[in-house]
Amino acid sequence: MHNIKSLSEFHRLLSVAPPLHPLVSVVNVSELHAVSSEVWQKFTTSFYTISFKNNIQSKIKYGQNYYDFDNGTMTFTAPNQIQSVEAAPTDMYNETMGTGYVLTFHPDFLAGHPLKENIRNYSFFSYAVNEALHLSEREEHNVIGIFDKIEEEYQHVDHHTQSVILSQIELLLNYCMRFYERQFITRKAVNNDLLTKTEQIIHTYFDTEKGLQKGILTVEYLAGQLHLTPNYLSDALRSLTGMGAQQHIHSILIEKAKEYLSSTNLSVSEIAYHLGFERSQSFNKLFKIKMNLSPLQYRASFN
Repeated sequence: MHNIKSLSEFHRLLSVAPPLHPLVSVVNVSELHAVSSEVWQKFTTSFYTISFKNNIQSKIKYGQNYYDFDNGTMTFTAPNQIQSVEAAPTDMYNETMGTGYVLTFHPDFLAGHPLKENIRNYSFFSYAVNEALHLSEREEHNVIGIFDKIEEEYQHVDHHTQSVILSQIELLLNYCMRFYERQFITRKAVNNDLLTKTEQIIHTYFDTEKGLQKGILTVEYLAGQLHLTPNYLSDALRSLTGMGAQQHIHSILIEKAKEYLSSTNLSVSEIAYHLGFERSQSFNKLFKIKMNLSPLQYRASFN
């Protein structure tokens, strides 16, 4: 696996001019022509990438319906995420894939700015490509304006350049957070189906006592069963119910624990193991936090 360490190397692999600034760049998608290289089969980068692509040739289908806008699509990649391109490298960014922008910036560019710590709050950097952001025409206009301002600003580098560009990047990220929340709402029918499937998987996990073999149910396992990333699953569920994936797991886990405590003679330790806990103390702690009672106090209330 190849690690693309610098923006300069990235530009070279995409056959565009070297970046004017070593830590931040904006390039036009229509100008990109990736060199044929094994690099694209499996690679990582040492920098953040925000891609906006317009005039895409096909819509994204969810279930039996088309839900998303087809004007503009955005994807987000954080440093050290494993990526691959299944298509031939020469087709990566050709004109048939539309136009748009690719913004790249190195983590060092964030030094001394609050965004260095806050960027971890933008969970969409961990989304998969199939969980891309699809923009309305108005949203697209806002995004293009920010890309243009960033591109214009780094044409002349001075001691104001970093703060001005970072302000624009932060604005772009905040817009995208808003747009993703809109997307979750407009996909309400799809996400309601997602909620149903999520709860079915969780119930099945505990009803079939998979915890005895696999251990505690994790968000990663749940997301994998749904072919989603953990962050996207949590954000989608939160938009519907106000609870993330971990909270949904805990809610159903506690209901199953209450069922064991009220209708079986299993010890608290045995119940903990059935639910996937390696240590009964961890189960006791979670149950007390959720119910304000210990498992034994809850069981005693039925006697």
